[in-house]
Amino acid sequence: MFSPLLQGLFLGSSMIIPLGAQNSHVLNHGINRNHHFLAASVCMLCDVILIALGVFGGAKLIATSPNLVIAISWGGILFLCGYAAMSFRQAWLNNYHKLQNKAVKANNKPWLVIASTLAVTLLNPHVYLDTVLILGSLGGEFEGNEKVAFALGTMLASILWFYSLAGAAAKMSPWLNQAKIKRMIDIVVGLIMCAIAWSLFKSL
Repeated sequence: MFSPLLQGLFLGSSMIIPLGAQNSHVLNHGINRNHHFLAASVCMLCDVILIALGVFGGAKLIATSPNLVIAISWGGILFLCGYAAMSFRQAWLNNYHKLQNKAVKANNKPWLVIASTLAVTLLNPHVYLDTVLILGSLGGEFEGNEKVAFALGTMLASILWFYSLAGAAAKMSPWLNQAKIKRMIDIVVGLIMCAIAWSLFKSL
C-alpha cells in the first residue's frame, strides 16, 4: 500500500508542479498577497475532486470516446494559447503598477478570488487531461486499497504543492513584486503555455 502512495505522490507531482494556468494564478495571488491560501485551497479542492473522479471510473469513461478526448485536447490547446496571449500582452503593456493598485482594491473581496480561481481551473480543459484522464488512467491500473493509496498520493501532491507555492510566493513577494520580475514571469509563463499547447497538438 505504501508503494502506490509514493507512486501517486511522485506522478502527481510530475503533473502538477510544471508551470501552468493554475500555478501562474496562485503565484500571482501569492506575489500580491491577495488571499493566496484561499486560491491555493480552491485549486487543491478541484484537483482532489477531479483526481477522485478519474481514478474511480471517470478516466475509463472518457477513454471510451476518442472524439471526446480530441475535443478536450483542442479545448486545452485553445485555452493555453489564449492564456499565453494574455501573458505576452501583459508583458508588452508593462503596466504592473496599475495592476498592483487593482490587486490592493480587490484584496477585500475573497469571492472574486474564488470565482477567478474556479474559472482558471474548471474552464481549462488541460486540467481534465492531467487529472481525470492521465492520473485517472494510471490509478485505474490498481485495485482495492492500492487504488485508494494511489489516489491519496496524487491528492497529497496537489495539497503540498499549492500551499507551498502560495506560501513561498508571499514570502518572496518583496522581490517578486518588482515590475521587471513580473514581466519576466509573464514571458516565461507565456512560453511554457505555448510549449504545452504544442505538445498537445503533436499528440493528436
